[in-house]
Amino acid sequence: MTESPSIQRILLVTGMAGAGKTTALHALEDLGWEAIDNFPVRLLSSLVDAETEQQSPIAIGFDSRTRGFVPAEIIDQCQALGARSDVELTTLFIDCSDKELERRYNETRRPHPMARERTVAGGIRAERELLEPLRNWAELLIDTGDFAPNQLQQVLRERFSTGGAGNMTVTVSSFGFARGMPPLADLLFDMRFLDNPHWVPELRELTGLDPAVAAHIEKDPGFAPAFSQISRTLLDLLPRYAAQDRGYLNIAFGCTGGRHRSVYSAERAAQVLRGAGFSPTVIHRNLRNRPADPLERS
Repeated sequence: MTESPSIQRILLVTGMAGAGKTTALHALEDLGWEAIDNFPVRLLSSLVDAETEQQSPIAIGFDSRTRGFVPAEIIDQCQALGARSDVELTTLFIDCSDKELERRYNETRRPHPMARERTVAGGIRAERELLEPLRNWAELLIDTGDFAPNQLQQVLRERFSTGGAGNMTVTVSSFGFARGMPPLADLLFDMRFLDNPHWVPELRELTGLDPAVAAHIEKDPGFAPAFSQISRTLLDLLPRYAAQDRGYLNIAFGCTGGRHRSVYSAERAAQVLRGAGFSPTVIHRNLRNRPADPLERS
């Protein structure tokens, strides 16, 4: 009987400078990937051919600073490599808004790689134009603009863990619709039908983690029946997802600003899931944002 050829798993990691590529590679290395940064992509086929037996999956980082960086040529080469039966190739593009990238560079005072004779904003615009073909081509896109600390690592752990089959990783998060939709959500619950604590002066500066806010939300006549239905839905669906060998599941609760109703609902949902034997990770994306009246329309 002929043995099936081993398949080399390769993840190409690229994106805007400052968006989190280096952080992503470090996280992937912690997950068991062999991480290589600034690898000349034209040598990728040679790297694969040099592997005589199945090795750890390889994460290769490259961007506009990498030698021989020509997006069209990279795409052509990777498409040819991805057609091989002994290669499983995926491309991840890590992005961030221009405004957030400019803020990060100004805070760290690091020079942008394409801002030699330009402003930081000009360098970012030039890089985005250069990388647009790769962004459009990549199978996976992660926008880190609104990520809380360690959230990029959490997303990568869910997507790219090499631990094999096992318990499903469950993440319960809160967010504010006014500050953008979450990039990854399998189940999303909109809690804006509840009375907004933001408009109660003594609750405005508090969050859904504070007992006074919790009591306010609990008093809303719509909360108990709605949350009961949400709990039943989660307890019904999660075992079904797990039975399909899902490695991860993202559950998101949203409200307007992401500081009160969604935070409390996410905490309550995590409590329900723990009682059912799951071990969810809880992330509150906008908890640290300051309350802002213009955002709180409902």
